[in-house]
Amino acid sequence: MKKIVLTGGGTAGHVTPNIALLPALREADYDIHYIGSFEGIESRLIPDFDVPYYGISTGKFRRYFDLKNFSDPFRVIKGYRDAKKILKELKPDVVFSKGGFVAVPVVRAAADLKIPCIIHESDMTPGLANKLCIPVATKVCCNFPETLQNLPTGKAVLTGTPIRSELTKGNKIAALDICGFTSDKPVIMVVGGSQGSASINQVVREALPKLLEDFQVLHICGKDKVDNLMLSIPGYKQFEYVKTELKDFFALADLVISRAGANAICELLALKKPNILIPLSAGSRGDQILNAASFEEQGFSIVIREEALDCSVLVDKVHELYEQKNNYIEKMNESGRTDAIPMIMNLINEAVGE
Repeated sequence: MKKIVLTGGGTAGHVTPNIALLPALREADYDIHYIGSFEGIESRLIPDFDVPYYGISTGKFRRYFDLKNFSDPFRVIKGYRDAKKILKELKPDVVFSKGGFVAVPVVRAAADLKIPCIIHESDMTPGLANKLCIPVATKVCCNFPETLQNLPTGKAVLTGTPIRSELTKGNKIAALDICGFTSDKPVIMVVGGSQGSASINQVVREALPKLLEDFQVLHICGKDKVDNLMLSIPGYKQFEYVKTELKDFFALADLVISRAGANAICELLALKKPNILIPLSAGSRGDQILNAASFEEQGFSIVIREEALDCSVLVDKVHELYEQKNNYIEKMNESGRTDAIPMIMNLINEAVGE
């Protein structure tokens, strides 16, 4: 049986595309294993899918000063040794990496063991972790045509991002029941990324009196970010984080307010959900700003820069989006984006010699 090791973690965006690949890998008769961090979100998500999980020591790569910059290199070295030991035992035919700092020691160890490595970059420009992996990768999958110019010729392949097929199979009625909503008002779903966004949460809550006049609001706030003083407001439902219910919530949502992480916006495009993107800016490397600009230019999204975000701007843009939602859906239908999973499976099969 062919054997593959998946890796990637730190945020949900570095994990969910791997999860999206699982059905196709199983159908192709791969023995699947996962290497991630001990405490990252991947350690909580992957075991739900009956995939053997191996934790390794991890350290973060930062572009700014932090006292952990002195200790994290030692964690990365230990992670490399951990990964190399696991890979020697598993003897996989190929490694597929979705990036994030946990992936660096895994990919570098695999390359030293002469195991083919395919990595995936979702954002417009490669992140620091993937930059460290690209030199030893067999192939580099990417999400945006603009990214190809930043990658080595011969390695780069424009595949798009794998989307979980179950997201297209949601049950709107089940979501109405979970949220306690009625069917006579449209629903806005707010998603601030897997860790939530304090700034988006604050503005959405300030805007609730206006928004609830015409909409119901389903708010995925992030861990420890539920406001307990707002639990009984009719038409407003909060969740820290959702797993199996997400497909139902997407089916229910008429509009989505979201960060602009590449995986999140690709899901919005695949599901044809009219959306407002609020890209992360403060302290970030700017990838979400580029992602959002690309989607705005293609007519898929309305963008609000975080510095311009306030209650009145949000309410105005929500009404503008709802009035023009059919135009945005039409643009997304015309995009012609293809399914990334078959393309990535072809690259994986080629790497193992099939």
